[in-house]
Amino acid sequence: MEGYWVWCGSAIKVGSTYHLFASRWPKTGKFPEGYRTNSEIVRASSKSPSGPWKFEEVVIGERESKFWDSNMAHNPTIHKIGHEYVLFYIGSDFSTLQNNSKALLRRVGYAKSKSITGPWKRSDEPLIATESNNPALLVEKEGVKLMYRDSKLKVHLAQSKNFQGPYKLLNDNCWPDAPLEDFYLFSFNNQTHLICEDNVGQVSGHVRWGIHLTSKDGVSAWEKGDPVIAYNHDIELTNGEILHCNRRERPQLLIENNRITYLITSVFDGKNSWSQPVKLKNPLKIK
Repeated sequence: MEGYWVWCGSAIKVGSTYHLFASRWPKTGKFPEGYRTNSEIVRASSKSPSGPWKFEEVVIGERESKFWDSNMAHNPTIHKIGHEYVLFYIGSDFSTLQNNSKALLRRVGYAKSKSITGPWKRSDEPLIATESNNPALLVEKEGVKLMYRDSKLKVHLAQSKNFQGPYKLLNDNCWPDAPLEDFYLFSFNNQTHLICEDNVGQVSGHVRWGIHLTSKDGVSAWEKGDPVIAYNHDIELTNGEILHCNRRERPQLLIENNRITYLITSVFDGKNSWSQPVKLKNPLKIK
């Protein structure tokens, strides 16, 4: 978007139209620090996951200062749960702002709507009271699982019978061997699968590459997937050229008719940032 940094794209298909929810903030200063105080969540639409995408509206912007997400919203991930569309994200109300923006307390909450175009009802309180980022949701028969990280990039997993909570913490350190972030969960072959970012490269050997982990019970004993690397920082374009990304993060999957069809990542090339859909050559049927 002209004049904005764009990040955190998450897409869903409704009818014949695709809807992309993403974060944006004014393109001032170096990438990405401005998001901490100025990020908002927007929606775009397209007839194809590969675009072009048309900006539609600001979905989550500023609101009254009494709310947990009054000043900043980031990390959207969109899901349909029952008959409602649910947008999970992180927010801040600046109440914990001390001497610099890095002191902000960011927490996970949600907005819900019966229509993908709104109106959206935002939660009055965050789902997690403590520092929580990068929400990932897995809808199951017995309820929902919510994965998130804390300020030290330690991975937490909680569960609730309802997406609105309350959530019970099941695991407060899913991968103690390395700092991880930017999660996406899905079920396949009686296992829970996790796509995320290897923040310092201790799992894949490459800083910030995407990795694949699995768990048989979806809670503990997480193991490296086969293969462990889910994506790198190079994207092959349709003309055969290779885009070498400075940063490639926030993996999200587009699931259509129980098939994973696209990987969507947030890309920074040194000058601009955007959400990049990449079509899977072999769509994975997960049910």
